[in-house]
Amino acid sequence: MENIEKLVRERRSVRSFDGTALREEDRKKLMDYAAKIENPFEIPVSFTLLSAKEHGLSSPVIVGTDLYIAGRVKKLPYAEEAFGYSMEMLVLYAQSLGIGTTWIGGTMDRKAFESAMQLGNDERMPCVTPVGYPASKMSMRETMMRKGVKADWREDADKLFFSGDFSTPLRRDDAGALWDILETVRLAPSAVNKQPWRLVVCGDTVHFYEKKSKGFLSDAVGDMQKIDLGIALCHFALSAKQQGARLAFLTEDPKIPGEADIEYIASYRVEW
Repeated sequence: MENIEKLVRERRSVRSFDGTALREEDRKKLMDYAAKIENPFEIPVSFTLLSAKEHGLSSPVIVGTDLYIAGRVKKLPYAEEAFGYSMEMLVLYAQSLGIGTTWIGGTMDRKAFESAMQLGNDERMPCVTPVGYPASKMSMRETMMRKGVKADWREDADKLFFSGDFSTPLRRDDAGALWDILETVRLAPSAVNKQPWRLVVCGDTVHFYEKKSKGFLSDAVGDMQKIDLGIALCHFALSAKQQGARLAFLTEDPKIPGEADIEYIASYRVEW
């Protein structure tokens, strides 16, 4: 993929498509890439390209495309994080091809999608995305949706990134080469733009935490905010590797004291 920071900054959720069928070469590139995606949790996530017309699929927020990509994952510990990481890899690759996407976890005919995917009892289909070429102008519905969730707004870094513990915001001067990597995390997409990631930097190790909000748990999806943490981990890893860092992935809780709504997820140790 091209420059990760550029892809992250340029990408937006696309709900209005221009009606043009996906070119066969783009379809092949996208699905070939999807078949090779790995995640640090080593939990397989598979993706299927679905025709809305063929399977009777619909989402009230999408116009101008017939194609969706749906993902499936086993119901395992860390499945949501693995799914978020893997699907964001696909989303960013689609962006590099000029293909629009948007994460959909709720505003769809879920029964129709799950039927088309022929899910097993031990599987979930947490999210889907439409795929196609963005329309030159957003629909009124899309414009209103973006306004409603303040889609272009992000928390300031001092609310998201900390040094040593949760009481000390990370200063840019102390972050060094990490700062630009962390910025790609700050800009990551999340369900209704809640931005639930909180990162604590301890020396050469960055610990990722979920700051929980109510209303993001369901049997169909799991913990949507854990999917968001997978997205954050993906942005961090891709950006760090592009800058030449070597990463070690860890899941041992460092036991940093925090509020009751904070849950440890995983860590990266960074070597330059």
